[in-house]
Amino acid sequence: MYRALIAIAAIELAALLVVAATAQDPAPAAWPQWGGPQRNFRIADADIPRTWGAGGPAQLWRRALGEGYSSILADGDLLFTMYRNGDEEVIVALDAATGATRWRHAYDAPLLHNGYFDVWLNSAGPGPYASPLLAGGSVFTIGVNGHLHALDARTGALRWAHDLVDEFGLDNYNAFASSPIAYGETVIQPLGGGGRGVVAFDRGTGAVVWRSPEFDLAPGSPLLIDVDGQTQLVVLGQQEVVGLDPADGRRLWSHPHANELGLNISLPLWGPDNTLFVSSAYDGGSRLIRLNRGGQRTTANEAWHNGRMRVHFGNALRMGNLILGSTGDFGPAFIAALDAETGAEVWRERSFARAHLLDAGGLLVIVDEDGEIALASATNDGLQVHARAEILTSNAWTPPTLVGSTLYVRDRQDVVALDLGN
Repeated sequence: MYRALIAIAAIELAALLVVAATAQDPAPAAWPQWGGPQRNFRIADADIPRTWGAGGPAQLWRRALGEGYSSILADGDLLFTMYRNGDEEVIVALDAATGATRWRHAYDAPLLHNGYFDVWLNSAGPGPYASPLLAGGSVFTIGVNGHLHALDARTGALRWAHDLVDEFGLDNYNAFASSPIAYGETVIQPLGGGGRGVVAFDRGTGAVVWRSPEFDLAPGSPLLIDVDGQTQLVVLGQQEVVGLDPADGRRLWSHPHANELGLNISLPLWGPDNTLFVSSAYDGGSRLIRLNRGGQRTTANEAWHNGRMRVHFGNALRMGNLILGSTGDFGPAFIAALDAETGAEVWRERSFARAHLLDAGGLLVIVDEDGEIALASATNDGLQVHARAEILTSNAWTPPTLVGSTLYVRDRQDVVALDLGN
């Protein structure tokens, strides 16, 4: 009897420890950063139907928001994004079920920079261009003028902030467009522009942990990869792709990736067998780079280059033996497929405008800049479109967010929640 009571007590204690651990370690956010859980625009376990009714997918809610291209992050009952309101940038938390504002944090951010904005303001708008980051109970954001904020994700209370332009003396910089990334207890942010480099901040205090050697930075967002057991940070330079050690900012390797304007924007794609796919518009083209570690040294060797696929600001996906991307810059754009082994073009589909792509359990979700949303399958024989509907207005340049069967999309006016499960 005594032993039985001890056993029951042990079981109850174990159950309490499990509950306590669960309470202290909440489930990860469903969409915590640019590109989703793995920063690759892929939800492997997604299960949504291939078609919807004649009226398109069911609309759960729609609300006006404002200028900007920041994607929608999702964590439980809250969504997070950014937008511009006059001379202010606004960080906002929305109710996931209704779209109502739960909290907002606004700060002065007049468009004083007279280089990048003079060229792009009419066509691209005033931003924000980067997407927030959720990590450790905080939401981290970067505005076009280099205002970096850390806010409590539940309440919006300010935890710390930096003005990167003033603090790092950035007198010549591009509008900040690189979305921050988390590594360990740090938040890593490219500084933007020529001869700047990358900085890591302590996630809790905002203190500078390291600053990389200076190099010319492109607007694209960084990516963490694993190269033969070593975590590395891939950063897009203006004419190269660079590998850094995310623990201290050391430069590990680099490989040329040139384009006419220094605008390497599209997120790199990490694939099997240590392959890194990078693609750029403005005559940059696409290349597959193989990375290998020998001792303390990483080598980068180009497997192939294809000048015909030029992914602009969208993203590429690896689906089977195909690499898919929306190719085109100033002229018409179309979706193309390359053979992942050789780089040869397999097919192209011209019925969509420049688009973002999302892999939902093998089903392709397409959101093009004209505001059309589609579901499709990609095979070696081409793109089979199952359903499509006009939902947004141009320029719909924000990538989609998928949580369960709910798709969150955005244009320069509204945020829309769609149910793809019906």
